[in-house]
Amino acid sequence: MIDVTNVTKTHGSVVSADRVSFIAPPGAVTGLLGPNGAGKSSAMRITCDLDRADAGQATVCGLRYRSHTLPMRVAGAQFEGSGAHPSRRAIDHLRWIARVNHVGASHVEQVLEQVDLQPQDWKRRVREYSLGMQQRLGIAAALIADPQVVIFDEPANGLDPIGIQWLRGLLTGLAREGKTVLLSSHLMSETELVADRVVLMDRGQVIGQGNVPELVREHGNLEAAFFARLERSRQQDGLADGAR
Repeated sequence: MIDVTNVTKTHGSVVSADRVSFIAPPGAVTGLLGPNGAGKSSAMRITCDLDRADAGQATVCGLRYRSHTLPMRVAGAQFEGSGAHPSRRAIDHLRWIARVNHVGASHVEQVLEQVDLQPQDWKRRVREYSLGMQQRLGIAAALIADPQVVIFDEPANGLDPIGIQWLRGLLTGLAREGKTVLLSSHLMSETELVADRVVLMDRGQVIGQGNVPELVREHGNLEAAFFARLERSRQQDGLADGAR
Protein backbone atom coordinates (compact mmCIF):
# COMPACT_ATOMS: atom_id res chain seq x y z
CA MET A 1 0.00 0.00 0.00
CA ILE A 2 1.10 3.57 -0.73
CA ASP A 3 -0.14 6.40 1.47
CA VAL A 4 0.64 9.97 0.41
CA THR A 5 -0.53 12.62 2.88
CA ASN A 6 -0.44 16.39 2.30
CA VAL A 7 2.82 16.25 0.35
CA THR A 8 4.12 19.63 -0.75
CA LYS A 9 7.24 20.25 -2.84
CA THR A 10 8.57 23.45 -4.38
CA HIS A 11 11.48 24.06 -6.73
CA GLY A 12 12.23 27.76 -6.37
CA SER A 13 9.01 29.53 -7.34
CA VAL A 14 7.53 26.42 -8.97
CA VAL A 15 5.15 24.30 -6.87
CA SER A 16 5.39 20.72 -8.15
CA ALA A 17 3.21 19.23 -5.41
CA ASP A 18 0.64 21.17 -3.41
CA ARG A 19 -0.81 19.22 -0.45
CA VAL A 20 -1.11 16.04 -2.51
CA SER A 21 -2.95 13.20 -0.77
CA PHE A 22 -4.00 9.80 -2.08
CA ILE A 23 -3.89 6.09 -1.27
CA ALA A 24 -2.92 3.29 -3.68
CA PRO A 25 -4.35 0.06 -2.22
CA PRO A 26 -3.08 -3.49 -2.76
CA GLY A 27 -4.72 -5.61 -5.43
CA ALA A 28 -5.50 -2.62 -7.67
CA VAL A 29 -4.00 -0.46 -10.39
CA THR A 30 -4.02 3.21 -9.34
CA GLY A 31 -3.34 5.77 -12.04
CA LEU A 32 -1.96 9.27 -11.52
CA LEU A 33 -3.58 11.01 -14.47
CA GLY A 34 -2.91 14.49 -15.79
CA PRO A 35 -1.01 16.55 -18.37
CA ASN A 36 2.75 16.94 -18.43
CA GLY A 37 3.79 19.10 -15.49
CA ALA A 38 0.79 18.12 -13.36
CA GLY A 39 3.00 16.85 -10.53
CA LYS A 40 2.63 13.11 -11.11
CA SER A 41 6.35 12.35 -11.27
CA SER A 42 7.06 14.58 -8.27
CA ALA A 43 4.60 12.61 -6.15
CA MET A 44 6.19 9.35 -7.27
CA ARG A 45 9.76 10.53 -6.70
CA ILE A 46 8.90 11.66 -3.19
CA THR A 47 7.24 8.29 -2.54
CA CYS A 48 10.51 6.59 -3.53
CA ASP A 49 12.66 9.06 -1.53
CA LEU A 50 14.32 10.35 -4.69
CA ASP A 51 13.11 13.83 -3.68
CA ARG A 52 12.36 15.15 -0.21
CA ALA A 53 9.00 16.75 0.50
CA ASP A 54 8.91 20.22 2.03
CA ALA A 55 5.87 19.12 4.03
CA GLY A 56 3.71 16.03 4.42
CA GLN A 57 4.85 12.45 4.04
CA ALA A 58 4.63 9.39 1.81
CA THR A 59 4.85 5.83 3.09
CA VAL A 60 5.14 2.45 1.39
CA CYS A 61 3.78 -0.50 3.38
CA GLY A 62 3.70 1.67 6.47
CA LEU A 63 7.24 3.09 6.34
CA ARG A 64 9.24 5.67 4.43
CA TYR A 65 10.79 3.96 1.43
CA ARG A 66 14.34 4.47 2.69
CA SER A 67 13.43 3.04 6.11
CA HIS A 68 13.01 -0.46 4.68
CA THR A 69 16.08 -2.68 5.03
CA LEU A 70 15.93 -3.76 1.37
CA PRO A 71 13.62 -1.18 -0.21
CA MET A 72 13.49 -2.78 -3.67
CA ARG A 73 12.11 -5.97 -2.16
CA VAL A 74 9.20 -3.88 -0.90
CA ALA A 75 8.71 -1.46 -3.80
CA GLY A 76 10.20 -1.49 -7.28
CA ALA A 77 10.08 1.60 -9.46
CA GLN A 78 10.74 2.55 -13.07
CA PHE A 79 11.50 6.16 -14.02
CA GLU A 80 12.49 7.50 -17.45
CA GLY A 81 13.40 4.38 -19.34
CA SER A 82 15.84 1.72 -18.18
CA GLY A 83 17.86 3.58 -15.56
CA ALA A 84 20.91 1.63 -16.77
CA HIS A 85 24.26 2.99 -17.91
CA PRO A 86 24.31 2.99 -21.73
CA SER A 87 27.52 0.92 -21.91
CA ARG A 88 26.26 -1.82 -19.58
CA ARG A 89 24.87 -5.06 -20.94
CA ALA A 90 21.20 -5.48 -20.05
CA ILE A 91 21.61 -8.81 -18.28
CA ASP A 92 24.59 -7.52 -16.27
CA HIS A 93 22.54 -4.50 -15.16
CA LEU A 94 19.84 -6.80 -13.78
CA ARG A 95 22.36 -9.20 -12.24
CA TRP A 96 23.90 -6.33 -10.30
CA ILE A 97 20.48 -5.21 -9.00
CA ALA A 98 19.63 -8.80 -8.06
CA ARG A 99 22.91 -9.28 -6.19
CA VAL A 100 22.51 -6.06 -4.20
CA ASN A 101 18.99 -7.08 -3.20
CA HIS A 102 19.90 -10.70 -2.35
CA VAL A 103 17.84 -12.09 -5.21
CA GLY A 104 18.86 -15.37 -6.81
CA ALA A 105 20.63 -15.07 -10.16
CA SER A 106 18.11 -17.45 -11.78
CA HIS A 107 15.41 -14.83 -11.33
CA VAL A 108 17.17 -12.48 -13.76
CA GLU A 109 16.36 -14.59 -16.81
CA GLN A 110 12.82 -15.12 -15.53
CA VAL A 111 12.15 -11.41 -15.31
CA LEU A 112 13.70 -10.78 -18.73
CA GLU A 113 11.24 -13.29 -20.14
CA GLN A 114 8.42 -11.69 -18.15
CA VAL A 115 9.02 -8.33 -19.86
CA ASP A 116 9.30 -10.06 -23.25
CA LEU A 117 12.91 -9.13 -24.03
CA GLN A 118 14.30 -11.75 -26.40
CA PRO A 119 17.32 -13.90 -25.36
CA GLN A 120 19.40 -12.60 -28.26
CA ASP A 121 19.07 -9.09 -26.80
CA TRP A 122 20.02 -9.88 -23.19
CA LYS A 123 23.76 -9.34 -23.74
CA ARG A 124 23.40 -6.26 -25.91
CA ARG A 125 24.49 -2.94 -24.46
CA VAL A 126 21.72 -0.64 -23.33
CA ARG A 127 22.76 2.09 -25.79
CA GLU A 128 21.81 -0.33 -28.59
CA TYR A 129 18.28 -0.69 -27.25
CA SER A 130 15.29 1.12 -28.72
CA LEU A 131 13.26 3.34 -26.38
CA GLY A 132 10.64 0.60 -26.07
CA MET A 133 13.28 -1.99 -25.14
CA GLN A 134 14.71 0.39 -22.56
CA GLN A 135 11.24 0.77 -21.08
CA ARG A 136 10.96 -3.01 -20.79
CA LEU A 137 14.38 -3.19 -19.14
CA GLY A 138 13.35 -0.51 -16.64
CA ILE A 139 10.20 -2.46 -15.83
CA ALA A 140 12.30 -5.62 -15.41
CA ALA A 141 14.51 -3.80 -12.90
CA ALA A 142 11.43 -2.73 -10.95
CA LEU A 143 10.20 -6.33 -10.81
CA ILE A 144 13.53 -8.04 -10.13
CA ALA A 145 13.05 -8.41 -6.36
CA ASP A 146 9.37 -9.47 -6.64
CA PRO A 147 8.15 -6.45 -4.62
CA GLN A 148 4.65 -6.03 -3.21
CA VAL A 149 4.48 -2.47 -4.60
CA VAL A 150 5.37 -1.45 -8.16
CA ILE A 151 5.61 2.14 -9.39
CA PHE A 152 5.80 2.98 -13.09
CA ASP A 153 6.26 6.51 -14.46
CA GLU A 154 4.75 6.78 -17.95
CA PRO A 155 5.51 3.11 -18.72
CA ALA A 156 3.85 3.21 -22.16
CA ASN A 157 6.37 5.73 -23.54
CA GLY A 158 8.20 4.26 -26.52
CA LEU A 159 6.08 1.11 -26.70
CA ASP A 160 4.45 0.14 -29.98
CA PRO A 161 0.81 -1.09 -30.08
CA ILE A 162 1.87 -4.69 -29.37
CA GLY A 163 3.99 -3.47 -26.46
CA ILE A 164 1.12 -1.42 -25.06
CA GLN A 165 -1.17 -4.45 -25.20
CA TRP A 166 1.51 -6.46 -23.38
CA LEU A 167 1.79 -3.72 -20.75
CA ARG A 168 -1.95 -3.83 -20.07
CA GLY A 169 -1.73 -7.52 -19.33
CA LEU A 170 1.30 -7.05 -17.09
CA LEU A 171 -0.30 -4.30 -15.01
CA THR A 172 -3.62 -6.06 -14.50
CA GLY A 173 -1.82 -9.35 -13.80
CA LEU A 174 0.30 -7.76 -11.07
CA ALA A 175 -2.83 -6.34 -9.45
CA ARG A 176 -4.54 -9.75 -9.57
CA GLU A 177 -1.56 -11.14 -7.66
CA GLY A 178 -2.45 -8.71 -4.87
CA LYS A 179 0.31 -6.18 -5.56
CA THR A 180 -0.07 -2.43 -5.25
CA VAL A 181 0.37 -0.95 -8.75
CA LEU A 182 0.85 2.80 -9.18
CA LEU A 183 1.41 4.32 -12.60
CA SER A 184 1.46 7.80 -14.02
CA SER A 185 0.14 8.69 -17.43
CA HIS A 186 -1.18 11.51 -19.56
CA LEU A 187 -2.93 8.95 -21.82
CA MET A 188 -6.47 9.06 -20.48
CA SER A 189 -8.08 6.48 -22.76
CA GLU A 190 -5.26 4.01 -22.12
CA THR A 191 -5.43 4.54 -18.36
CA GLU A 192 -9.16 3.87 -18.46
CA LEU A 193 -8.45 0.38 -19.81
CA VAL A 194 -6.13 -0.70 -16.99
CA ALA A 195 -6.74 1.40 -13.87
CA ASP A 196 -9.14 0.52 -11.07
CA ARG A 197 -8.70 3.91 -9.41
CA VAL A 198 -7.38 7.25 -10.63
CA VAL A 199 -6.01 10.36 -9.01
CA LEU A 200 -6.58 13.35 -11.30
CA MET A 201 -3.86 16.01 -11.09
CA ASP A 202 -3.24 19.47 -12.49
CA ARG A 203 -0.59 22.07 -11.63
CA GLY A 204 0.66 20.10 -8.64
CA GLN A 205 -2.76 19.57 -7.09
CA VAL A 206 -5.17 16.65 -6.82
CA ILE A 207 -8.34 17.90 -8.51
CA GLY A 208 -10.29 14.66 -8.13
CA GLN A 209 -10.00 10.95 -7.48
CA GLY A 210 -12.18 7.88 -7.44
CA ASN A 211 -12.95 4.46 -8.86
CA VAL A 212 -12.77 4.31 -12.65
CA PRO A 213 -16.18 2.58 -13.20
CA GLU A 214 -17.93 5.25 -11.11
CA LEU A 215 -16.22 8.14 -12.92
CA VAL A 216 -17.00 6.60 -16.30
CA ARG A 217 -20.66 6.07 -15.36
CA GLU A 218 -20.90 9.68 -14.24
CA HIS A 219 -19.08 11.32 -17.14
CA GLY A 220 -18.93 8.80 -19.99
CA ASN A 221 -15.14 8.38 -19.97
CA LEU A 222 -12.07 9.41 -17.98
CA GLU A 223 -11.22 12.28 -20.30
CA ALA A 224 -14.60 13.89 -19.66
CA ALA A 225 -14.22 13.25 -15.92
CA PHE A 226 -10.80 14.91 -15.93
CA PHE A 227 -11.96 18.02 -17.75
CA ALA A 228 -15.03 18.33 -15.53
CA ARG A 229 -12.79 18.27 -12.45
CA LEU A 230 -10.33 20.61 -14.15
CA GLU A 231 -13.02 23.18 -14.91
CA ARG A 232 -14.35 22.99 -11.35
CA SER A 233 -10.85 23.37 -9.90
CA ARG A 234 -9.98 26.39 -12.01
CA GLN A 235 -13.32 28.03 -11.25
CA GLN A 236 -12.60 27.61 -7.55
CA ASP A 237 -9.13 29.08 -8.05
CA GLY A 238 -10.71 32.05 -9.83
CA LEU A 239 -13.18 32.58 -7.00
CA ALA A 240 -10.36 32.41 -4.49
CA ASP A 241 -8.31 34.92 -6.48
CA GLY A 242 -11.33 37.22 -6.66
CA ALA A 243 -11.88 36.98 -2.92
CA ARG A 244 -8.32 38.08 -2.31
